[in-house]
Amino acid sequence: MIANTALHRIAANGITLNARVTNDRSKPPLLLLHGHPQTHLIWHEVWPALGEHFTLVAPDLRGYGDSDKPPSDASVNHAPYSKREMAKDMVELMQSLGFARYRVLAHDRGARVAHRMLVDHADSVERATLLDIAPTLAMYEQTNMEFARAYFHWFFLIQREPLPETMIEANPEFFIEKMMGNRHAGLSAFAPEALAEYRRCIRLPGIAHSICEDYRAAATIDLEHDRADREAGRKVTQPLQVLWGANGIIEKCFKPLDDWRRVAVNVQGSSVPCGHYIPEEAPDALLAAALPFLAD
Repeated sequence: MIANTALHRIAANGITLNARVTNDRSKPPLLLLHGHPQTHLIWHEVWPALGEHFTLVAPDLRGYGDSDKPPSDASVNHAPYSKREMAKDMVELMQSLGFARYRVLAHDRGARVAHRMLVDHADSVERATLLDIAPTLAMYEQTNMEFARAYFHWFFLIQREPLPETMIEANPEFFIEKMMGNRHAGLSAFAPEALAEYRRCIRLPGIAHSICEDYRAAATIDLEHDRADREAGRKVTQPLQVLWGANGIIEKCFKPLDDWRRVAVNVQGSSVPCGHYIPEEAPDALLAAALPFLAD
């Protein structure tokens, strides 16, 4: 589905990441980060157009796809799946490819990793576009009934091991199809080849636990890091663009520009005509909004 690229197995931060990298590395680098419960293939619709401007690097996040799924003690603080640790994965990945500074386009869970990269590794990330999220701390602090119903998985996946893992592993394809199909566009938004890959990966050993640990970390240690930033007055200083689906829950339950301006000093953005899965539901709208910003 993504032509003229190669898949690589790249060591970073003590694990091995699965990553697709364009063959032409003469252009400015752009790191692409996917969300839950998907893989780097979410970028297949926008890959050719982005590749005209950038050297593209699209990994599977730690715990997702064919990247390593390191063990994590669910009874402690879920640190192996903190966004701080996942951000370090990405920084070391890019360093291993010879990229010291780069731009980031990130969706969903990947956008939460990118947020931590912007704060912890400000010398590495020049600017970023984040898709369909408000800051994690803002979303937890502003939780209401509508959000809880729509994003029930935030509260299901953080339950104590092995409850959610056992339920996901009992029927992984049912889980992924309901997770993705119950959103605005249904499963029709996804190319058959991409959906088949997402189904394959959700069946991989250890992935259910990794996904749960990602969310458990977001509800514990990630909030500690975000609160520490707030108390210290640390903000994102790089140019930041936020885009969200006009038909999604971020639009309904949050004020994303206001929320991001509390944690970043240079924010722009708008809604785009779709639901949550922007790269696959509205690739043309994404390119129209993000390319001028990322290529600036």
